[in-house]
Amino acid sequence: METDSPLGDATIAADLLDDDEAEPFLVDDGTMPPDRFLDRELSWLAFNRRVLELAEDPNQPLLERANFLAIFASNLDEFFMVRVAGLKRRIATGIAVPTNVGRAPLDVLAAIGEKAHELQDRHARAFRSAVKPALDEAGIHIESWSDLDEKDRVRIDEIFSAQIFPVLMPLAVDPAHPFPYISGLSLNLSIRVRNPKTGKQEFARLKVPQNLPRFVQLPDDSRGLLRYIPLEDLIANHLGDLFPGMEIVEHHEFRVTRNEDVEIDEDENENLLQALEKGLLQRRFGPPIRLEISDDMDDVTLGLLMSELQITEQEVYRLPAPLDLGGLFEVTKLDRPQLKYPRSLPTTSINLLPTEPTEKPDIFASIDRGDILLHHPYESFATSVQAFLEQAATDPNVLAIKQTLYRTSGDSPIVEALIDAAEAGKAVLALVEIKARFDEQANIGWARKLEKAGVHVVYGLVGLKTHSKLALVVRQDKTGKLTHYSHIGTGNYNPKTSRIYEDLGLLTADDTVGKDLTRLFNELSGYAIEKKFKRLLVAPLHLRTGLLKRIAVETENAAAGKASGIRIKVNSMVDEAIIDALYRASQAGVPVDVVVRGICSLRPGVEGLSENIRVRSILGRYLEHSRIFWFENDGDPQVYIGSADMMHRNLDRRVEALVRIVRPEHLDELRGLLDMATSDQTPSWWLGADGVWVRHDLDRNGLPLADMQSVLVKQLSARRRVGR
Repeated sequence: METDSPLGDATIAADLLDDDEAEPFLVDDGTMPPDRFLDRELSWLAFNRRVLELAEDPNQPLLERANFLAIFASNLDEFFMVRVAGLKRRIATGIAVPTNVGRAPLDVLAAIGEKAHELQDRHARAFRSAVKPALDEAGIHIESWSDLDEKDRVRIDEIFSAQIFPVLMPLAVDPAHPFPYISGLSLNLSIRVRNPKTGKQEFARLKVPQNLPRFVQLPDDSRGLLRYIPLEDLIANHLGDLFPGMEIVEHHEFRVTRNEDVEIDEDENENLLQALEKGLLQRRFGPPIRLEISDDMDDVTLGLLMSELQITEQEVYRLPAPLDLGGLFEVTKLDRPQLKYPRSLPTTSINLLPTEPTEKPDIFASIDRGDILLHHPYESFATSVQAFLEQAATDPNVLAIKQTLYRTSGDSPIVEALIDAAEAGKAVLALVEIKARFDEQANIGWARKLEKAGVHVVYGLVGLKTHSKLALVVRQDKTGKLTHYSHIGTGNYNPKTSRIYEDLGLLTADDTVGKDLTRLFNELSGYAIEKKFKRLLVAPLHLRTGLLKRIAVETENAAAGKASGIRIKVNSMVDEAIIDALYRASQAGVPVDVVVRGICSLRPGVEGLSENIRVRSILGRYLEHSRIFWFENDGDPQVYIGSADMMHRNLDRRVEALVRIVRPEHLDELRGLLDMATSDQTPSWWLGADGVWVRHDLDRNGLPLADMQSVLVKQLSARRRVGR
């Protein structure tokens, strides 16, 4: 399900949607109002609504609007497959607990259904009433069969006969043919046919092939237009070829979403790899949780589908064709640069350039000069992190490489570098998180390939996902001294997503960090239980308490009249203990800014509770993925970056790591980034006390505000040119 989309591939939704049910980690003394949290499921749907608002925005480039429509559809699929499926499973097994706002699970499910119906209808309208007409004006036509003239149809008949008909597999439903299994997210045609001799009606199902283009390009048009027809529409108008001698009575589109979560009991499975592979085979047989149908489907066909799939009326979504607008990802790949964001190439970090133009780049020499803070995708991942590991693999002075791998790309140069290092005789440890949702199969493949090359592959700690982004290189100089070169990041070691995810990373030769990572890797691969780290905050043992301590210090400083302030940039803000601590800080007068991309259960701006808290959300060309934690600390800022979001799973059930940023120039850079993210002059959505997000993207004259990501592209390019 990998795409080039900044929000819509499987990893994105999974990033926000992992199962996060847990008893709240609360330290409430009874003074907090019971309605102080926002419902996390509805907050996620509000996030996807913000994505939809970008698709509706005529100021966005046209193909990017189509991309956001596809992202919305892909995100919503993941939401149903994970969150809704998990909620239904817990209800069915009787283990569902009240949500973070105290609502009964059945009530939450009903609220989700109501909001999801509203959003899917709005999504369909955005395509039909706004984006499709704009595509038509731009010469990109998504036609229906009724739009085609006789000449078009003759040529389409030829395409159907030669390229499509041979791969179609109609399946009859009768006493000899039971109702077929409908795979999750497949697009299907329901077909009712009548035998003209007997008058008897029969039902058949036809799966629209997923290995063919979703939009079939029509033959060259003399007017120079690009014209496409949805594959399912083309097939639906050739059903006579598939059912010769039968009368086609009805045909309609439908699509099923299933529970595609995988549950593995690590305590009961000694071979986690084999157990997970078995679970992945079972994934496609999960129970249905949503049925999307074309709005013209007749009651007889719908009744049959609901009965066979055991779907309730609330789980049926009537929508205008075409269904599954995730297929628009294909259209957005068109080579029409004038309809996309301006092309932007990442620069090489100025700190990684050789001191002399004639010198060959040397990553280790650059790191020896001091910590290097990287900002992707504005600064190149390929010439920094990837080059760091590739140089380590070939450097004869490197003795060992240790790395965590949560998600990576299909043709990962990072994995190849680890293999090269192992084959060169270096000691290589790879901690592969094979339970990374929707990347399990790929990670199993990488794990086996690494093992075959001689890499020491481990799968982390039982009961915990390893989500931290860590790499450690141990290198020996000519005198025999060992130096630890470390990388700690906020994003995955994935060269593809590094071009569209906004992330931060630190390259350092600091011995304190190196020893911290050495102890952490020993804990992950062996039996060590590390109790203290010096420059890291590590979950699940220390991260929550470390952050709560820093928040408490700001609270005390404000009460004492000292300089205070908290600024947090994350993907999700859900954890009740962290939120309650921020409420107490606000009550003490601490100014708190939260920049959150997705889910937020914190309710800002409530008098007496959170009037000193502001919450903003930034969405756009790149996916805002970095996590930053800034504590003013009476003028001596304590600042961290790392992999953790403020959720139960990150703080209690994952291995996460934050590293403290210490160099003054790096603190200045992060201060500027947070200043821009929280500025009223930066386009963003503002969260109100009522839980409603309001977009602020225009100035007083109704003109678009300067997009933060575009500003950063220009700033970093200018910095490279002047050689800061």
